[in-house]
Amino acid sequence: MRVENFSAKSALRKIFLSVIFSALCFLCPAPVCAEDVTVAVASNFLSPFKEIVGQFQRSTQRKVIIVSGSTGSLFAQIVNGAPFHIFLSADNRRPQILEEKGLAAQGSRYVYALGRLALWSADPDRVGKNGVTALRQGGFRHLAIANPKTAPYGKASVSVLKKLKLWERLLPLIIRGSNINQTFQFTATGNAELGFVALSQALDPKLKIKGSWWVVPSHMHGPLEQSVVLLQKGKAHAGAKALMKFLRGTEARQTITKYGYGLNGD
Repeated sequence: MRVENFSAKSALRKIFLSVIFSALCFLCPAPVCAEDVTVAVASNFLSPFKEIVGQFQRSTQRKVIIVSGSTGSLFAQIVNGAPFHIFLSADNRRPQILEEKGLAAQGSRYVYALGRLALWSADPDRVGKNGVTALRQGGFRHLAIANPKTAPYGKASVSVLKKLKLWERLLPLIIRGSNINQTFQFTATGNAELGFVALSQALDPKLKIKGSWWVVPSHMHGPLEQSVVLLQKGKAHAGAKALMKFLRGTEARQTITKYGYGLNGD
């Protein structure tokens, strides 16, 4: 399994990598490349997906290449011809657009996870039972959020601050990550004392800094329905179709809930 991470400002690098991906599959023996599954994964779902991929590879012996970034940047790469087989988005809108544009297999899209937003701090004492208090009482220099233009979790963060009537007041303190992983890094390193992150990041078993967090009530922002879709390049790809099926299985669903996500229909 190989993982690539992209920032929103690396458009040229994305195009270059897309060309490299295509060149590799042109140059390598067909049976080898045919087995590789290239998956675009929204940053918030990277850790659970890596765990799911490990399960999938143990049971099928198929190789999976993961490309991770903000939903908006991955969507742009797909529209511009990036050779991905599957797209795990942090929203439902962009996979739907890909279906409408004929860039994804009709009928393959479904909600694989229901995301949860959390206010998190590396300081175990900073966020109490109600994160609204932590935001209102101040005492911090920076608040990290993901870029709301490209990351659904960033858009949800803005909605929460506006609902609390804190957007204008806290705007000078906000620093934006290109995706939710960078936002989490800003907060984990102390560059921001507080950050709106995905709950899955705070619950990551590999996280050494437990910190403190408050799960934002879902009524304070729009639904974080995360959809997956089989892209046109994956329609005839046996490995891609096998991975899509595996994502619906019991083992994958257990991993998804372990990271704090809900499942459609819960």
